[in-house]
Amino acid sequence: MARRLSPIANTMESLATRETSSHELVEACLAAAVDTSGQGARTFTRIDADSAMQTADTMDKRRRAGAPQGLLSGLPISIKDLFDVAGQPTPAGSIVLADAPPAPKDAAAIARLRDAGAVLVGRTNMTEFAYSGLGINPHYGTPRNPYDRIIGRIPGGSSSGAAVSVSDGMAAAAIGTDTGGSLRIPAALCGLTAFKPTAHRVPCDGVLPLSRSFDSVGPIAPTVNCCARIDAVLSGDPYAPLVSTDITQLRLGILQGYVLDDLDADVARRFEAAISALSTAGVNIKEVHFSALDEIPGCYVNGGMQAFEAYEWHRQLIAKHSELYDPRVLVRILRSKEISQQQYLELTNTRHRIISEGEKEFTNVDAWLLPTVPGIAPLISDLVSDDAAYFQANAAMLRNTSIVNFLDGCALSIPCHLPGEAPVGFMLAAPTGHDHKLLRIGAVIEATLADAGCAIVRPSQP
Repeated sequence: MARRLSPIANTMESLATRETSSHELVEACLAAAVDTSGQGARTFTRIDADSAMQTADTMDKRRRAGAPQGLLSGLPISIKDLFDVAGQPTPAGSIVLADAPPAPKDAAAIARLRDAGAVLVGRTNMTEFAYSGLGINPHYGTPRNPYDRIIGRIPGGSSSGAAVSVSDGMAAAAIGTDTGGSLRIPAALCGLTAFKPTAHRVPCDGVLPLSRSFDSVGPIAPTVNCCARIDAVLSGDPYAPLVSTDITQLRLGILQGYVLDDLDADVARRFEAAISALSTAGVNIKEVHFSALDEIPGCYVNGGMQAFEAYEWHRQLIAKHSELYDPRVLVRILRSKEISQQQYLELTNTRHRIISEGEKEFTNVDAWLLPTVPGIAPLISDLVSDDAAYFQANAAMLRNTSIVNFLDGCALSIPCHLPGEAPVGFMLAAPTGHDHKLLRIGAVIEATLADAGCAIVRPSQP
């Protein structure tokens, strides 16, 4: 069952005042993860209970001794199954790599989490090799969306277990990757916040790749400020709580075009309500017509650059063990065999040109606004049983989010639904390197939507 989530700053304050302990926090997360009536068995591919409790106790001892504390000291964090952790294999949601040699050292992002005092509770389930926005995994099962658990809706992907680990209180926050929307999609469908940073800000060393040109590492967490805290750890940038800015000085643009086509009634209603609330609060909102937008879908024919780069990595593995792949992932990777090296170079040049055009368009606004995904989470059973429905839903889920990856930008997905409603994500996008600015804007928008009563209520502490 989804639970009321506490912002990380509140939790860290409770740890600092010893109102709670890391031992208690981690113990509660592990209890939720192994609860047979919950989603833990489908959410985690590995739970590191002993090491998590040892780390928690170490952090508590350090706190009692007055030792310096990291930004995440004692906080339970889950990690997506494609990060290297020293001494563990890195299966990336597959069975073909389940018995791979253990990683010799931690991924750079994992090392930074440890340095900040985070407690790593386990590896979270994901779409095999991160290659789908749905979160369905035939090998380890598919965790059910917290919104409609009885019938069973998808959690979104590829960071499926990451989102459910947070929504169900198995972790205070989660770390995942985003190549075409893999953080923002599950966050939107599960009622959480996700931040996709500019790709190069967080090193991908020790992360099993999908596409080296598009992969980025970021958090799924309860609030924008939570994401900012974790992003500071991952990126190595200085951290300070996000300060409020004058909302009437913001210039926001509603991206026009296919991103607004074929919206579910729930998504259309909540997106319009959010825009209305921001306008009433004094935000300067305008329409944005990005002329190169219509070129982007054509760049994904046969999977585009992402599939080409994925096939480069998987070529030898597929030749030896294609029968062990999820067939729906395999067919997407193999599509890139139709892309020549020359076509790949042409796609790269086209992407660079469109990025430049997008940066010019952003000079007139502080951020773009658009729905994170066009619909609410579909039923798992409908997609598992029907290839056509699966691929149609996957294309829909990735449609809006992948634009930001293509533009090498940064983006936030913020919940904009009311309690009890199907979760809906409200996406903000900004160009390369505007991460801190976007996080500040996101915090103001998050608070404004909550104050206007058109989004789930957020606790006030940053």
